[in-house]
Amino acid sequence: MRHRTKITILFLLAIVLVALFLFTDLRNAAYVLPRRTMKVLAIIVTGTAIALATLIFQTITNNRILTPSMIGLDSLYLLLQTFIIFIFGSTHLTLMNKYVNFGLSLVFMVGFALILYRFLFKKEGQPIYLLLLVGIILGTLFESLSSFMQVLIDPNEFQVVQDKMFASFNNVNTELLYISIGVLVVTFLCMMRDMKYLDVLSLGRSHAVNLGVPYEAVVKRLLIMVTIFIAVATALVGPITFLGLLVVNIAYHFLPTYRHSLLMIGSSLIAIIALVGGQWMVERVFTFSTPISVIINFAGGLYFIHLLLKENRLS
Repeated sequence: MRHRTKITILFLLAIVLVALFLFTDLRNAAYVLPRRTMKVLAIIVTGTAIALATLIFQTITNNRILTPSMIGLDSLYLLLQTFIIFIFGSTHLTLMNKYVNFGLSLVFMVGFALILYRFLFKKEGQPIYLLLLVGIILGTLFESLSSFMQVLIDPNEFQVVQDKMFASFNNVNTELLYISIGVLVVTFLCMMRDMKYLDVLSLGRSHAVNLGVPYEAVVKRLLIMVTIFIAVATALVGPITFLGLLVVNIAYHFLPTYRHSLLMIGSSLIAIIALVGGQWMVERVFTFSTPISVIINFAGGLYFIHLLLKENRLS
């Protein structure tokens, strides 16, 4: 089956699931349909951002079992939310005002990544795995600090922290969604000049350098774009750790090609299918008793274990 045919199948499946989500049990269309439409739009934005960021990150690291969350962005987001509640309480303006909270989350996550890149890539030829190791260490530190503060805060306020631990599409702010779309579109346009290098970068650093790719500069720019994509998605709906790992690896198997133009479309469509299907299950099967991120992370965790076992057998 040709790749374009497979992408068409994914597109049609996504359309069917979106229609099923929008029009199932539609009793009060004037009230329900606009809200469901906002959920679907948030799902498309979040799924596309995470899928593209993970695909590019795996290409840069030349490793299919890594995700951008490994550099500690999700842990930093949770630490920031916990710190605000620990210091100011759950009724403080910083937490209650979605614009302030969204802006702070975005600034802290992108700022942290820029500082990390600045220090680690100060010299030419620094290995990309040094970034991953430092990110894992800092992520563990952030998680430990978050856990320490969560033990000390009031139990009622801990429930607010728990809400921040899991992604949710139920109360997406419309204006924040439009701001997120604007930021992602601008970031994608800035990234387009380096997308032509992705197919070559997948061959590895030495081959990319030999073929004339300005490796250090391209990787730095792409890492910044990846950070912005993940930061926007996380600040908008919350962390979904294993979504990118799940959908990108499925895209690799479903579309066995080196062409990133096809892989980007395929992984984005698979992410939309997974999130729309997961949200439909949350609302229709589990009656909102389980967050969508739990379903995605459970499936992604199992798939991650499968990938590790597969790599171990191959080695």
